[in-house]
Amino acid sequence: MNIFIRADASTNIGTGHVMRCLVLAEDLRKRSVNVTFICRILPGDLIAHIENKGFSVISLPPTENNISANEDEISNENWLDLNWKTDALQTIEAICKKPEIDWLIIDHYGIEKKWERSVRPGVKRIMVIDDLANRSHDCDILLDQNLYRNLEKRYEELIPESTSTLLGPKYLLLRQEFRDLQFVKNKNVTVKRILISFGGSDPTNETMKAIKAIKIINRPEIAVDVVVGISNEKYSIIKKYCEKLPNIKIHYQIDYLAKLMSEADLAIGAGGSTTWERCYVGLPAITIETAENQSEILAYLSEIGAVWHLGVSEKVDEEDIANNILKLINFPTVLVEMVNATASIMGDFSDNLVVERLLEGE
Repeated sequence: MNIFIRADASTNIGTGHVMRCLVLAEDLRKRSVNVTFICRILPGDLIAHIENKGFSVISLPPTENNISANEDEISNENWLDLNWKTDALQTIEAICKKPEIDWLIIDHYGIEKKWERSVRPGVKRIMVIDDLANRSHDCDILLDQNLYRNLEKRYEELIPESTSTLLGPKYLLLRQEFRDLQFVKNKNVTVKRILISFGGSDPTNETMKAIKAIKIINRPEIAVDVVVGISNEKYSIIKKYCEKLPNIKIHYQIDYLAKLMSEADLAIGAGGSTTWERCYVGLPAITIETAENQSEILAYLSEIGAVWHLGVSEKVDEEDIANNILKLINFPTVLVEMVNATASIMGDFSDNLVVERLLEGE
């Protein structure tokens, strides 16, 4: 069985699309499926990282543009960094010489129905991974592993009636390191260890805000782990700053985040895919919205008591973070409530549900 994955990573797009697709790819490989990635060459891409994991990558040529993920009115097409027809044509050229393709998996905000229809003749079936619900798709399966108030209705007008939907954290693409964890989360929460993690690129530099907040609270007895991804352009600055704070340990492009989460009592992070990993581990979190697609998710999780949400990045500073860390330290019952809320969210999760759907009938 041959499966191709179209996904990009960059300093502006972030690393989440590629990283969750890598989880799926590794699970498929265990079932003897041949998986190939199609990625555009961009600043901060993860092509080398994918290849280091043992997967083939077809690299699409770089473009002259460099989109900003922080622009308020960015069009879907701009996420591709070029015209959708050009991207589709380059993808078709990449796959036309390959053996029969059973599934094309697409995880890209710049791709929609027109692109999918143009490449469909070259593949048997298409699965789309999305969380924006802001454009139409022509696909056989749609996966959105996030949780929203109107989860079941978000895609009703955007996909064909025949499309199968896999919706909610039940279908989380969870890394093996998390599945391998063997622990019982302590419900008597006392904050002795804090984890700071804002994804692979952190273009708004929330990591530094959180580190400065740690300095403000001046609690040297609290150990702090700071995780920085490979696409974070501020790594050297962050590393140098952390050297002044003896209770902080920095971790760069790691494969043991699950271990750090299981050891932490409180996390500080954004609302990307790591949100559901925190929920799986039962880790309370102070959250900051760093991209518009996180807004609905974080608002709902805050409403049900699963996170302590501070708002959008540009309205949150280190003083805000520091004040709220102290609030949670002083009111541990709130942390216990968050642990309980996260447990209820992940109650239906089961391994390999997405893989099983892809392999049905094979």
